[in-house]
Amino acid sequence: MISQLLEILVALILAPLLMGWINTWRAWLQNKSAPSLLQPYRTLHKLFHKESVVAETAMPLFRIAPYLVFGCMALACGIVPTLSTDLPMAPAADAIALMGIFALARVFSALAAMDIGTSFGTMGARREMMIGFLAEPALLMVLFTASLITRSTSLASIVHTLASQKFVIYPSLLFSGAAFLLVLLAENARVPVDNPTTHLELTMIHEALILEYSGRHLALIEWAVALKLFAYTCIGAALFFPWGLAQANAPEALLLALPVLVVKLAAAGVVLAMIETVNAKMRIFRVPEFLATAFLLAVIALLVHVLLGA
Repeated sequence: MISQLLEILVALILAPLLMGWINTWRAWLQNKSAPSLLQPYRTLHKLFHKESVVAETAMPLFRIAPYLVFGCMALACGIVPTLSTDLPMAPAADAIALMGIFALARVFSALAAMDIGTSFGTMGARREMMIGFLAEPALLMVLFTASLITRSTSLASIVHTLASQKFVIYPSLLFSGAAFLLVLLAENARVPVDNPTTHLELTMIHEALILEYSGRHLALIEWAVALKLFAYTCIGAALFFPWGLAQANAPEALLLALPVLVVKLAAAGVVLAMIETVNAKMRIFRVPEFLATAFLLAVIALLVHVLLGA
């Protein structure tokens, strides 16, 4: 149990740091003055010490949604094999269950955004549900392709099987990796699908969802956003670069796997910053085409494995 709590604690600490790392590298690549690497921690500290202003027409769902979303993202980080494949929650680390956790958080976010009744909140909720409706099938196909290779839907079993094999390049995983990258960008409101730093009401997606939140509620949502990006990055690292994970649930083994995780996150952060630098935000009506491409790549990956067995 201590090992499981250690993994969740690492996720809670490193998630804001990953956001700061991406923002720093994006500023460097754009020849701008980079913010501090610890700026996300300072932002969370400031928001937690501010008063939460809630509309009089808000229902209890609006108040509890940030806690539910944060809990879902923390649970997702707990079942994703970030440091080890042998943890107490490993039996629950099923690919379908993970999809359900992400979908549950999205539903609560959308319902809370529509609860106040503002036009921007409703618009953001509709766009968020549209992205989820298109991105979830692609992510599910990616996970099913990996499960067919390892003959298991358990994330821990998938990662353990891939890590224990000799270095083999699966063509199906190459297509799955490309599809997963597109889904990661869309699900985490990154460029080119969405711009997390924008404040233009007509173009924003995620920011419109949280427009009415402030104080500790906004801090929890921002922390949950960082945890979601951390979880998706760890899923990609575990599926496509499954080396360096501890094979035991001892705290000592987890501490040895921690530097490997930090290196993977640092490399992934640089790649994401480069993608966001060289791309511009696309128009909202182009997003379905973007996610359709991800779904097509995931289907090709599945067909490659079924037809060629590779």
